[in-house]
Amino acid sequence: MTTPVVEAINLAEKFPGKVTADARPGYSGWIISKENLVEVATFIRDEMGYDALTNLCAIDYLEQKMMEVTYQVFKTTGGPVLTFKAQAERVDPIEIPSVVSVWPGAELQEREAYDLYGIRFVGHPDLRRILMWEGFDGYPMRRDWKEAFYEEDAKPLKSRWPEGKHKLAETRATFGDNVAFKPGFDPDKWIPSDPEELLYATLKNYKSEVKDGIKTDHVVVNMGPQHPSTHGVFRAVAVLDGEIVVSIKPVMGYLHRNHEKIGERNTWLQNIPYTDRLDYFNSMYNAWSYALAVEKMMGITVPERAEYIRVIMGELSRIQNHLILFGMLWNDLGSYFTPALYAFEERELILDIFEAVSGSRMMCNYYRFGGVVRDIDEASMKKIKELVFDRLPGKIEEIDRLLSENEIFVSRMKGVGYLSPEDSIAYSVTGPNLRAAGVPYDIRRADPYGIYDRFEFDIPVRHNSDLLDRYHLRMDEIHQSLRILQQALKQITEGPVLAGKPQYTHRVPVGEAYGRVEAPKGELGYYVVSNGKGNPYRYHIRTPSFVNITSMEKMCVGTKIADFVAILGMVDIVLGELDR
Repeated sequence: MTTPVVEAINLAEKFPGKVTADARPGYSGWIISKENLVEVATFIRDEMGYDALTNLCAIDYLEQKMMEVTYQVFKTTGGPVLTFKAQAERVDPIEIPSVVSVWPGAELQEREAYDLYGIRFVGHPDLRRILMWEGFDGYPMRRDWKEAFYEEDAKPLKSRWPEGKHKLAETRATFGDNVAFKPGFDPDKWIPSDPEELLYATLKNYKSEVKDGIKTDHVVVNMGPQHPSTHGVFRAVAVLDGEIVVSIKPVMGYLHRNHEKIGERNTWLQNIPYTDRLDYFNSMYNAWSYALAVEKMMGITVPERAEYIRVIMGELSRIQNHLILFGMLWNDLGSYFTPALYAFEERELILDIFEAVSGSRMMCNYYRFGGVVRDIDEASMKKIKELVFDRLPGKIEEIDRLLSENEIFVSRMKGVGYLSPEDSIAYSVTGPNLRAAGVPYDIRRADPYGIYDRFEFDIPVRHNSDLLDRYHLRMDEIHQSLRILQQALKQITEGPVLAGKPQYTHRVPVGEAYGRVEAPKGELGYYVVSNGKGNPYRYHIRTPSFVNITSMEKMCVGTKIADFVAILGMVDIVLGELDR
């Protein structure tokens, strides 16, 4: 499959006075007048064919007194992303039109930008906080927002380096309890006038009905945040008609620690171990897209051996991700733990490789700008070959038979959680769930990165778009990952694994870049902006868990509440990257 050529449409000529090219040094894309944003966005989708919005993030240009929202869109037929932007004067209220009517997948991403930056998206169907709670004061991602324990804008902090002396930030805290409330707000005395309206304002107000002479009510049920099937501190608020879901909304933020604010205080290199904590099941893949973005800006060419090592570690990560999903899904369905033990045994062998190569099983801190931190030793390479050529192919077939030939497993999965191909694209679904809807979109083929264009492999697709097909699709992907690994292990050459000498500080040229990879759960992208200093001016992560869950209600309505557990499990979220 070849990468399609993107049409050269000059939006500035098509929309004179409404669109201009971004002429800032190091920047690219189009700047669209906010008054014409929906009009031009509709043209980009319908006439230019960019049918999927992948990333939306806000940037606070404090010095220019301007807020900017950056959008990245792509074609599901393949090709690179298109970037466009809308700007607004930095005077509250900051208003920019919502693009949810054009790309429904923007819903949660716009809520995040509102929550953290205070940008009001006019026309958004449900604009309210998503990660912070309703009583939180301020917008914590703004450049001039200072937390209670604030010391400096960038690390390393002078109070802790280089003298070796340390001071407890708590002793200098503006707020003793590390919480700032709105003026006049007392949480101990606060009693909402309508608690139900505050918590469930976006759920439809269903009234009592009379069915077959019996008066019935719809029931509001909370799944989580401490529920074993929610895979962490995640909550879903459902409205039920008996056992049938009629409305459901995700509630998140319980694990939010403002990862992106930390990332803008860190140096460029300090962020690499932080990326491991996002999808903590896939640390080997997490830093790849971040490294790609920075390498684009710095013009770094990665050595060939390092490219092969990245592919090997990435595909091993994909296999162990899907294995843990299979094991936990079976457990979610209320069955015995035996399949999970089968899956976890193979995963542990892969983690043995990660530990031998990086020194850690889960938080690997292995990638660097320009390659990887160290080479694979001969003993580890031998174990990888034994695993890939001898053990995993047979073990994967065994696990597949154990699950796919089980009548109970099939009956719980078949026909459940349907999402049409059109809705999958509209709601910005990526990864295995998109391909299980019959859309053969995989960044490794559609917009290749690294050396994936050197390998022969297929992009598996299924067409029923139910839970069973999402399971089969992931099993198909494991077989293709083994195929890629076998080629990579045969082709890998000797040579350096890092471009240049190891560096502890980096000066990234002024500009912006978006790096994206086909992570095991879907598209993982990093949008970074540099002002030429030692830390990122903007550091934003587009995580598949956060964006994919936008479609959860669409999949759940009409199913039974017991099916919600399986649907959520097959979305394959991890709270570290959902909340960040």
